[in-house]
Amino acid sequence: MKIKTALASLALFGALATGAAQAQVNVMLPANPGGGWDGLGRQAFQAMNDAGIYTEGVNFTNTGGAGGTVGLAEFLGTSSGQPDALAVFGAITVGAIELNNSPINLAEFKPVARMTAEYLVVAVAADSPYNTLADLVEAIKADPGAHPLGGGSAGGVDHIALALLAQEGGISVADLNYIPQTSGAETVTAIVNGTLTAGVSGTSEFGQFAEQGRIKILAVTSAERRENLPDVPTFTEAGYPVELANWRGILAAPGAPEENTALWVDRFTQLSQSDAWKQVLATQGWEDFFLAGDEFGAFIAEETETQGQILKDAGLVQ
Repeated sequence: MKIKTALASLALFGALATGAAQAQVNVMLPANPGGGWDGLGRQAFQAMNDAGIYTEGVNFTNTGGAGGTVGLAEFLGTSSGQPDALAVFGAITVGAIELNNSPINLAEFKPVARMTAEYLVVAVAADSPYNTLADLVEAIKADPGAHPLGGGSAGGVDHIALALLAQEGGISVADLNYIPQTSGAETVTAIVNGTLTAGVSGTSEFGQFAEQGRIKILAVTSAERRENLPDVPTFTEAGYPVELANWRGILAAPGAPEENTALWVDRFTQLSQSDAWKQVLATQGWEDFFLAGDEFGAFIAEETETQGQILKDAGLVQ
């Protein structure tokens, strides 16, 4: 599904301090409207406009599919070498490239900024006999096949969180009975009706259902307890030293002019420090996870290696 829209609230014309007209920026959102990547792109440019950092035209393109690899492949074909061409992507993309045997190489893109993160939680039904993460892990270890587990797409961050938990719990990753779900809401439904023993999703998705008493959250993948989940232990506190974030960020097109990429790195750096962006983070419930330029590039390389190994351990890739 492809939808092209312009963010109406942004002015279409303007000038730089030098008086030269600023070209419109084209932003690839490699997902359908309404999700996390779509929200990051639109909210970031709205906040950038509100803060007076970039007030010119923005054209968004939504192209979903295969963990962002379809949209990034399109972006690669249409925007390579172009200035003012950006794409949103995230942790899910790293695994999706491996899982879909995609020819995309993230190292070819220009890293601009890592902007947000959302930590993951493991939850079971409200009436589940498992009250701690250790209870759940021991049950899975005794009979992995009898305990279906659910979350996002195979090879995505939800799946990886469970794979890391399995490794720490002495369970063969390949033995996990993982069933991908289409959304956090679907995962909750499957947990409640007993189709899944447990599920994984972001704190923002599962938090509301826990408040409603439909599920109980056993642990969170953050380094420290979250303010909105003060009674939920971290994986590490529960005895399984796993930290993982579903991060999202911005790339510039491969071959984009260096000075243009540097300009966008600076703009997103300014955005990360602005009150407008801090308000977005608070409203959306996103974690500030900012990292810019070459440091972000090094982080992507590390994530690519780590996730690739996990997927091999899970038997999902060769």
